[in-house]
Amino acid sequence: MAVAEPRVIRLLMELRGQGISDTRTLAAIEKVPRDRFVAEPFLDQAYENHALPIACSQTISQPLVVALMTQALDVTDRMKVLEVGTGSGYQAAVLAQLCRRVYTIERHKPLLLEAEARFRALRIHNITAKVGDGARGWPEQAPFERIIVTAAAHDIPPLLVEQLAIGGIMVLPLGDTDQDLVKVTRTADGIDIQHLGAVRFVPLVEGVPGG
Repeated sequence: MAVAEPRVIRLLMELRGQGISDTRTLAAIEKVPRDRFVAEPFLDQAYENHALPIACSQTISQPLVVALMTQALDVTDRMKVLEVGTGSGYQAAVLAQLCRRVYTIERHKPLLLEAEARFRALRIHNITAKVGDGARGWPEQAPFERIIVTAAAHDIPPLLVEQLAIGGIMVLPLGDTDQDLVKVTRTADGIDIQHLGAVRFVPLVEGVPGG
């Protein structure tokens, strides 16, 4: 087994120090090379614990936030996961190490095409991606055991709750200026909400550019 390079080890130690205790989440982050998802001008910061800009005025999330959301999802290798907001593809690549299949939706076609090229280059074959309005989910593939939203919504999107299996978990940021990361569990009677802390994401926008 290859030994992780020092900057990866340093990042993993930092994540552990900030409360990421799930060994599967840490192993997935160790396995996925973040530098393959970062724009060239920021390659020297690929393993620093902060968000970085990518194309289409979007960002690749801070590693701590990726780890926190992944840990909160509590994914197993038999699960089908929906991701709203592919972005660079990094979060999907991390989840792909842990679940049966990731379905990911991105409203910006250039971002999606770049992400799919990265998946192919890294030989990650259990991700299915499409351009679309993430707030509408992917009803043809529902229900999902897990849903992750990587952009901040005003409220919990009802169509996504409908596509979540009973007992399933959705993790998403809510709010405008003051955003809160929440874990939503669908029950037979409705939903339970757990607050995970303050975060900062780009807003969830409905529709697709030019659509």
